[in-house]
Amino acid sequence: MTEQLFLIAHIAGQSVAIDANQVESVVDIGNIVAVPRAQGHVRGLAALRSRVVTVIDTRAALGLEPGEGAGGRAVITPVDGHHYAMLVDALDDVAPFEPQPLAAGVPLSGMWQQAGRGLIERDGEPILTIDLAALVPGLVAPTT
Repeated sequence: MTEQLFLIAHIAGQSVAIDANQVESVVDIGNIVAVPRAQGHVRGLAALRSRVVTVIDTRAALGLEPGEGAGGRAVITPVDGHHYAMLVDALDDVAPFEPQPLAAGVPLSGMWQQAGRGLIERDGEPILTIDLAALVPGLVAPTT
């Protein structure tokens, strides 16, 4: 396999790697307007550069305790022609890594299994690569 660029982020204390091809930009999200009757992991809507984006609480989308606060750091990703702001706790770096498939028997539970695509290794630490589209409500991301 060849190296690909990945953005290293943190969600609920867990390092994750996001394929740079899924990242349009990284922003700070300010005011979020709640959406009535939205699924639990849809935090709401936010204005971003003259457009409205749907803000996804990645913690809640992964079946964890929802994040706190009004906004924070987010990865903007286009999915099916719409832009989503995927909230993350922190961002580290963008660097090239050689992705590896998930080994059979790697125990991932719930939505981690749905979103997990493989592994990269950074400084001897394995980091799960995730597909952001798998965290968008109502979509089932294709497995690769």
